[in-house]
Order: sequence, then C-alpha cells, then structure tokens
Amino acid sequence: MLTFFTVPKPFEGHIALIQRNAIGSWLRLRPACEILLIGQEKGIAETAREFGLCHLPDIDRNDYGTPLLNSIFERASSAARNSVLCYVNTDIILMSDFIQAAEQVLQHKEPFLMVGQRWDVDLADALDFRPGWEESLRSYVTANGRLHPQTGIDYFMFPKGIWGSIPPFAVGRPAWDNWMIYRARANRTAVIDATEMIMAVHQNHGW
Repeated sequence: MLTFFTVPKPFEGHIALIQRNAIGSWLRLRPACEILLIGQEKGIAETAREFGLCHLPDIDRNDYGTPLLNSIFERASSAARNSVLCYVNTDIILMSDFIQAAEQVLQHKEPFLMVGQRWDVDLADALDFRPGWEESLRSYVTANGRLHPQTGIDYFMFPKGIWGSIPPFAVGRPAWDNWMIYRARANRTAVIDATEMIMAVHQNHGW
C-alpha cells in the first residue's frame, strides 16, 4: 500500500538508538509497508541489511555534503514499488493510527498531501516492541511530551507525480517542509492535516 523513504543520520550514539526505534515502529505497521533507506552515512547499509530493507546510496549533495531534496524524492519515486509514498524523518515513531488515517485518505481519488504536527518527547532507551508497546508509548507521550508548533513537519504522504520540479533544498535546513505544503496548495492538491488522528512521536536529540 505504502512506501516510506527516509535519509538517516550516521548510526552513532544516541541517534542510532533513536533511528532504530523509528524504523522498528515502521516495520510493525500493518499492512506491511516498503521502507527505503537513502544515503551513504555510517551504518545505513548495515541497518538496511539487518532489517531486509532497500538501500539507495547514490543521491546528489550540495558543496557541504548535505543531501538534496529533489534527488531524494526522485530516487525514491523511481525505486518505490507502490504508488503512494511517505517521506518521514528517521527520528519519528509511527503507530497504527498512521495506517488508519492513510486508509481514510486513500478512499478519496483526488491528489492529496497528508501532513501533521509531531509530539516531542525524550526517550533514552530502545523501545520494547512487545504486545502493548503502542499503548505504553501513548501514555508516556501524553504525560511527558509536547505538541510541536505547526512550523515543523516531519512526514509527507502523497501519491507519485504531484510535485513537478522540486528545488535542490538541503535536507535538514529550514523552510523546505513549508515549501512542500505551499507547492501542493499551488497545484490545487488537497492538503490534509492529520494531527488530530496521528500521534507522530519525535524523539528529542541534540543534533
């Protein structure tokens, strides 16, 4: 049904734990989703092999070595087996409510972009994905997390072919996520705010 693609940071220290938590949560979504790991940072290839995921190492970068958004989206669109894609940052944990929202959106035929705010929370440990993990995490985030302002968007679900030409934004730098919503609206694409239905959990980190 759905292909996730992401550009991880190097799998080192706390960020490695965070990224493994996120990927582990995506792997448990049902129906199962395709996951593409993009880039050449330390540990990406090894993580892709460990979890049996597709690895796309070759993407364009700017003069500072930062991956470029247009190249990432082009590579993901070409490689994806599904017609609906979701770019998601590799520090975002997703749960079953994401699939429930996606299924509702996919009932409509017009082009769409589904986005939403995230919940910021500190997580120091690896998630234990035993039965009941979602309920435990939701309770923890409700008690200890904070809904991030609308200025930061960490996931974008969309069908192939809605964007046209994407500028060579540097991933992780300001404003590109807001531009994506602007482009969708300029193209008369329905922009769906799924914040009230999806608890997207952002694991706080230092860089």
